Amino acid sequence: MNRAVAVLMFSLFCIGSAEFVIAGLLPGIADDLDVSIASAGLLVSAYALTVVLAGPALTLLASGLRRKHVMVALMVLFALSNLLGALAQDYTVLMVSRVLSALTHCTFFALSLVVGTSTVAPDRQGSVIAKLAIGLNMANVLGVPLGVLLGTEFGWRSVFWALAACGAISAWLVAVLVPADRRADPPAGRRAEIRTLGRSRVLVAVGISALGCGGTFTAYTYIAPLLEDVSGFPGGAVGPLLLVFGVGTFAGSVVGGRLVDRALMPALCGLLGALALVLGLFSVLAANPWTAAAGLVLFGAAFGAILPGLQARVMQAADIKAPTFALAVNIAAMNIGITLGSWLGGRVLEAGLGLQAVVLTGGAVAAAGFLLAAAELLRDRGRAVARTADAQSTQGH
Repeated sequence: MNRAVAVLMFSLFCIGSAEFVIAGLLPGIADDLDVSIASAGLLVSAYALTVVLAGPALTLLASGLRRKHVMVALMVLFALSNLLGALAQDYTVLMVSRVLSALTHCTFFALSLVVGTSTVAPDRQGSVIAKLAIGLNMANVLGVPLGVLLGTEFGWRSVFWALAACGAISAWLVAVLVPADRRADPPAGRRAEIRTLGRSRVLVAVGISALGCGGTFTAYTYIAPLLEDVSGFPGGAVGPLLLVFGVGTFAGSVVGGRLVDRALMPALCGLLGALALVLGLFSVLAANPWTAAAGLVLFGAAFGAILPGLQARVMQAADIKAPTFALAVNIAAMNIGITLGSWLGGRVLEAGLGLQAVVLTGGAVAAAGFLLAAAELLRDRGRAVARTADAQSTQGH
């Protein structure tokens, strides 16, 4: 692994940890700042909403600037926002710190994908995207448990202090080890970035991402009550089981990256189909604790496997000189899919259909993503045949 990719993985690990760890700190925050748990929970919602609404806009504003400079500035902002959170004496200041921290998420991830893949040959870009996705996903596997442990022992402010320190280290590492933009290939301007988003292939790729993540989180949002109420696990077993899910996601990302390097759209299409099948199977396996554990590993692996392809397809479909805004919109679309998937799962529960039906519904949403990807694969092959025919016709004349 080259040093630049390792640095970007660490930075994304820090950003992902900041997003997810807050859920485990809510009781301490609510007690210390004298707010309700529901109000403290808005710190999670505000972060996600900022990623969706402000992330693409900030990415567009940064278009035309040197990518490395923007990335260093974003990690400095990340460090300062978490420092503000550590020092916050009231709920409003803590909310401001969360919003400022969220501003870094979408743009830094999009730039990491562009910069990271530029350091390797085209046939290895899927593996790099997988590594960057692993960096972000390791926040759930390692960052959140460590953060919750730190918060339990030393209070929730200690977590913000740790995140601020990690952000400062990350900013320094990016400045020192990430290669500068090549002068011969400067970032595209805003108009080029916006034009790229207008491509039908890009819009379809964004839709596939939303459906893939929507199907996953329709099921995953309610995984804890499923494991307790349907599978029969005690509450204390949910944490270790989610770690198992995270390990599956890690392994799936590695495999998915390698498959994407070989054949992007066929791999993405097949992996989305596998995700739909796994969720359908998991809805049945969840009835028994032993089979539920096995199904959880498969679920994590199937989800991790689609992530490299979802990002790589957008990069392939976008203008090679202006992919950043499209990637940012794709990241926002994935978050929208997560939000709508959670909402859809809740509606299934309210209809009295049960937790296994929620998982099955997630499989249906993932299947819609598979069908959209399959249609796009057929269109790609049709375009390739048409180009070949045109080339042969031109040679004949």
